[in-house]
Amino acid sequence: MHNKKDALTVHDRTMRLNENAAKTRSQSELVNSSRALNRKIAWRVVPLAVIGYIIAQIDRTNVAFAKLQFLDDLSFNDAIYGMGAGLFFAGYFLCEVPSNILLSRIGARLTFTRIMILWGALSVGMAFVTNPTQFYVMRFLLGAAEAGFFPGIILYFSYWLPNDIRGRAIAFFAMGASIAGIVGGPLSGWLMSLDGVHGLRGWQLLFIYEGIPAILLGIFCYFYVDDKPSDAKWLTKLERELLQERLAAEAPSNLAAHKSIRSAFKEPTVYLLALAYLSILAGTQAVSLWTPTLLKQLGIGITTIGLLAAIPPAAAIISIFFVGRSSDRRQERKWHFALPLLIAGASLGALGLGPMSVAGTVVLMTIVASGAWSALSVFWTIPSAFLSTNTKAAGIGFISSAGAIGGFMSPNIVGWSTAVTGTLFAGFAVIGAMLGLSAFALVICLNRRAVK
Repeated sequence: MHNKKDALTVHDRTMRLNENAAKTRSQSELVNSSRALNRKIAWRVVPLAVIGYIIAQIDRTNVAFAKLQFLDDLSFNDAIYGMGAGLFFAGYFLCEVPSNILLSRIGARLTFTRIMILWGALSVGMAFVTNPTQFYVMRFLLGAAEAGFFPGIILYFSYWLPNDIRGRAIAFFAMGASIAGIVGGPLSGWLMSLDGVHGLRGWQLLFIYEGIPAILLGIFCYFYVDDKPSDAKWLTKLERELLQERLAAEAPSNLAAHKSIRSAFKEPTVYLLALAYLSILAGTQAVSLWTPTLLKQLGIGITTIGLLAAIPPAAAIISIFFVGRSSDRRQERKWHFALPLLIAGASLGALGLGPMSVAGTVVLMTIVASGAWSALSVFWTIPSAFLSTNTKAAGIGFISSAGAIGGFMSPNIVGWSTAVTGTLFAGFAVIGAMLGLSAFALVICLNRRAVK
C-alpha cells in the first residue's frame, strides 16, 4: 500500500515535470517565433525607410554645399540663404498633419509614392532658380512635398513594429540623417567639382543628380510597400494574425480622454513634445546647414569640406546605435533623451568661446550631431507610446509639423545674427540654449506623468 502511494507520488511528480517542461518548451518556441517574426518584419520595413530618409536628408541639406557657389552666381547673401533654407520648413509645417491624416486614410503605398516623386522633381528644379523669389518658392514647395515622409514613417512603424523593437527601428531610421551626412558631403563636393559638365555649374549638377534617386525610389515604393500587416502576402496567415494580436494588445490606453482627433490637441503635453522637437530640429539643422560655411571660413577647399563634413554624422551613427539600444534594453526614454540633448546644447554654445580651428570646429560639431540625433531617435518613441490609436496620426503629424518651425527658425536665427554681428556664434548660442531648456522642460513634464 505504501509502495503504491509512493508510486503515485512519483507518477504525479513526473507528470508535473513533463507539464512544466512542455510549458517551458512552448514559451521558448513562442519567444523564438516572435523574434523570428520581428526580424522578418524589420528587414522588410526598416531598410526602405532608412534609404528614403537618406535621400530626403541629402535633398534637404545639399543647399548648404550649393550655397558655396550659388551665393556668388546669383548675388545672394547669408540672409537670403537663411530665409530660403528656412522656408523649406514653412512648407513642411503646413502640410505634415494633412499628409499624415491622408496616409491613415489612403495608405502608405500611395502616400510615399506621391511624396518621393514630387520632392525628387522639385529638387531637380532647384538647379534652375535665378533669383531670390524663385529660391524661396522652390524651397517652400520642396518642404511641402517632403512634409509627410518623416511623420508618415513614424506612423507606419506603429502599424507594423511591436514595442520591443520599435525603439531600435526608429534609431536605425534616425541614422539615415547621419548616413546622409556621410554620403552627401563627399558626393556633393565631388558633384560640384564637375563644374562645367553639360554646360552647367557644379551646384546645378548637384541638385539634378541628387534629385533623381527620390523619383526612382517613389516608383519602387508603389510596387513594394504594403499598407498594413493584413495586406502583406509575404507573411503567412499565422504570422499576420500573431502580429495583429500583438499590436492590438500593445495599443496604448492612456490619455483615456482621447476619443477623437480633436481631443489630442487639448492635451498640454502634446504641445510640449512639439516644442521639444522644434528645438531638436533647430540643433540638427545648425549642424547640417552651417558646418560647410564654418569650414569654408577657415580657408578649406570644397572637396576637403565635403570629407570633413562627413565626420559629425559618422560619429552620430555610433551614438544613435548605443543610445537607442540602451533605451530599449532599459525601457527608459526620459534620460536617454535629455542627457544627449543637454550635451549637444552646451557644445553648440561653446563654439564661440575661443578661436576657431579646423579640429576644434569638427570636434564640437561632432558632439552636437551625436547628441541631437541620439535625442531625436529616442524622442519619437515617446509620442508613439503616449498617444492613443485614434489620435496617433494627427498627434504625430502635429508634433512633427510644429517641430518643423525649429527647422525654419534655425537658419534664420544664424543668418540674421551673422548679418547683425558678423559672426555665426551668437545664433549658435541661442539654439544651444533652446536645446537645454527643452531637455529640462520635457523631463519635468514626464516626471509629473510618471513616464520613464
